[in-house]
Order: sequence, then C-alpha cells, then structure tokens
Amino acid sequence: MIWDIIVFALQTALVFIVSTALFDALHWTLHKWEGSRFKLLRTFSSWHWVHHKFLGLDMQINPAYAKQNIWFHILPEYLTGMAGTLIFLVVLPWPPVALVAAIRTVMLAMTLKEEGLDYNHMSMDRVGGQQGLLWVDNNYHAMHHVYPHNFFSSFTNVFDLVFGTGCQIEGRHFLVTGASGAFGSAMAAKLEKLGGMVETAKSGVDFTAGNYDGMRDKLARADVLILAHGAKSDDCWNANFVTFRGLTDLFTEMGKTRLTPPEVWALGSEVEFHGDMGLEELKAYSASKRAFASVAGRYYRSDALIYRHIVPSSFTSAMGKGAMSAATAVNISLFFIRRSFKYVPVTFTGLALLNYFRFRFQKGQPDQLEPAE
Repeated sequence: MIWDIIVFALQTALVFIVSTALFDALHWTLHKWEGSRFKLLRTFSSWHWVHHKFLGLDMQINPAYAKQNIWFHILPEYLTGMAGTLIFLVVLPWPPVALVAAIRTVMLAMTLKEEGLDYNHMSMDRVGGQQGLLWVDNNYHAMHHVYPHNFFSSFTNVFDLVFGTGCQIEGRHFLVTGASGAFGSAMAAKLEKLGGMVETAKSGVDFTAGNYDGMRDKLARADVLILAHGAKSDDCWNANFVTFRGLTDLFTEMGKTRLTPPEVWALGSEVEFHGDMGLEELKAYSASKRAFASVAGRYYRSDALIYRHIVPSSFTSAMGKGAMSAATAVNISLFFIRRSFKYVPVTFTGLALLNYFRFRFQKGQPDQLEPAE
C-alpha cells in the first residue's frame, strides 16, 4: 500500500514536471522568434509579448492588457501543459495523469477568476533576493519580467537548470575587484565575451579596509559586484575579510531602493572546509577565509541581496600552482551561476561540495546583517 502511494506520487510529479518543461521550451521558443526572419513566427512572438505588457519591466500590472493576456498567454500555457500531460496516457496509468490535469484546470480557473493575477504575476515594488532553485517562486519569476530573455522556468526549474538560462549576463553592469589577478581577469574577459559590461576596481587604489567612499560611483553603476581580490599572506585579514564584508554591506545598503536586489559574487576557498591543516603559512589565510564565510552565510540567507559564494579548488595564480587554470575555474563558476546556483562549487577534489553543508548550516549566526566595523 505504501509502495503504491510512493509510485503514484512519483508518477504524478514526473507528469507535472515534464509537462511544465514542455511549456517552458515553448516559452523560450516564442522569445527566440522575436528576431526571426519569418513574419509569421514574429507574429506568434508578438502575441506572447502581450504578457510582458500585462506585467511590465517595472513589475507593475497594466490592467488594459488583462483580456489579451488571457487569450495570448494563459490559455496557450494551459493548453500546452495539458497536451504535455495527456501524452503520458501512452506510458502511464490514467490516475496520475488525471490528477495533474485536474490540478492544471483548477489553477486555470483560479487565474481566470483573478483576471490573470496569481502568485507569480502581481505588482511588486521590489524583487527579493531569496529565490528558488528547484521550484520557481514569485521572486524568481519576477526576474523573467525584468530580464525577459532569461529565467524561463514557470513552476519547476528544469528548463533553466538544463539550458543555463537562470542568470542575466548580457547587458548587465559588472564591477570586478582583483581584475589584475588570475581569477578576476579571467572572469572579466569571459563576462565581456558574453555581452556583460565590465568595470574594475583595485584594492589599495579604489578602496582600502574601512574606506570605500571612492567606490560609491562605481557601485552605483553596477548590477553585480564580483569580489575576486585577496591575499594569502600579507594583510590577508583585510584583503579576505574586512574589505569583502565592507564592500558587500555598502553595495547592499546602496541597493535598497532598486527594483531588483543588488547581486554579489564572492570568491571563497576550500580552505573554509579543511582549515590550515596545521600549516603555519595557512593559518592567517584560513582564519580570514573562514571568518568571511561565516558572515557570507548571512548574506546567503538575506532577502536584501542575491549572494553567490564561489568555492574553488586551488587554481594557478600568483599565489602558486593549482589543480586547474583560472579560466577553467571561471568557466565552471559560470556554468553553475547561469543555472541559478547561489553556492557555487568549483572543484576537482569534492571538498567544495562537502563545504556546502558547513557553509549552509552554520550555527549561531543571526539572520540580520550586521554593519561592518
């Protein structure tokens, strides 16, 4: 009996997830057809753009498009989802298929009753930084309305996870610290290649520990702050902890009035997991990296920003030879980031994967961000 219930639940989940992904694929296709050389395909795409007029780039509902949104978006979504659901009758028994069909029909009725409004489609004054990875929540879907050429997943996040459409890079402004170093320079070059607009900042020139006034103009222009500077020995506490925390806090404070939350990508290390291993030359470096990881856990849980923690295995840099090149570390990082990952393991050893549990479930850390000293 219990096994039958488990099988039924798994079959139902499979039907819902796959049929949802089919609509998400159609959704992506409609956006791609915007630039088609065929007028008919551009027409189909324009019908879908009615949905983006109904809930615009400013995340405000425009009631004038309510009826058109129903005809050109809500009903096609329902029919596509139902077609993807009913096709499972070929391979599965009818009860799980019927349940998913009933769920979709109830969802349609509720949405029609509210004239197109639902949990993922309502006016928002500010998009929150806490966004789903496996399941799409309202903050995640809002990013699609702000950045219509990414974030295509609608209920389950299968499509964006598979195709890497869970982060906007083209056209966004990136501010990279440590851009003269191996990882920072490789990241800046890759982002520019992908259509990002990159500006750089240098530790000791644009900012020092406790003095970030020279960064305000650059931070005001940035959508994403990438913290890639650091040190292994000399003044590593200020380089790896104080400035990381100070710049993140300032960027977060400055971004309070933005529609979308400020986004920070910070470079961590597997030393967060294994510590100094009794090596004198790693003691200060390990302490500084672990200290910031403790603070970063609060950023990770905060709704005030989107925080991504990049944890690589050692890579070749001025600090020494590593298990991979900086370019490889950047490519792996962006593979995960473009799939909406906030904890980004860049590892050959597997230690970054183990470190996730230490990072994610740190005890004794308050939920509220504290101001930097």
